Amino acid sequence: MNINYGMDNPPSPLTVLLVEDDPGDVLLITEALREHGLGSDVHTVSDGAEAVSFLYRAGEHADAPRPDLVLLDLNLPRMNGHEVLTHIKSDPDLRSIPVIVLTTSSAPDDLTQTYQAHANAYITKPLDSTGFAKVVNRVEDFFGDVAKLPRRR
Repeated sequence: MNINYGMDNPPSPLTVLLVEDDPGDVLLITEALREHGLGSDVHTVSDGAEAVSFLYRAGEHADAPRPDLVLLDLNLPRMNGHEVLTHIKSDPDLRSIPVIVLTTSSAPDDLTQTYQAHANAYITKPLDSTGFAKVVNRVEDFFGDVAKLPRRR
């Protein structure tokens, strides 16, 4: 999986931050990412506060890479996904990172609130591994081959 940053920058692997507290979903998502070429640089955190620490390279995440893409659950401990999304999209240094909300919620209010907070996409989690694989393949196709992402800082 390569990212096209432009003609003057060589392609590099996609760095993904997965923010997910359900171990079963983490396993399904990371396996699907590996199967579709995104799994070489996936970092997983299990709550919203840890996600913010990762993004700001604080505490134990001082050496964390800047993610090219964030996969964000909404229902998280300590700080929910809406709050994490607000942190990302209100920070000038982070707001250019694409955020895909990947959640079990199909509530219209969650959908509306997520897009109002400038999420790049809202995906209801598939119920099986085949569905996860299809979703990940589409994410990989779009963010890996179609979209041009901003240069890492």
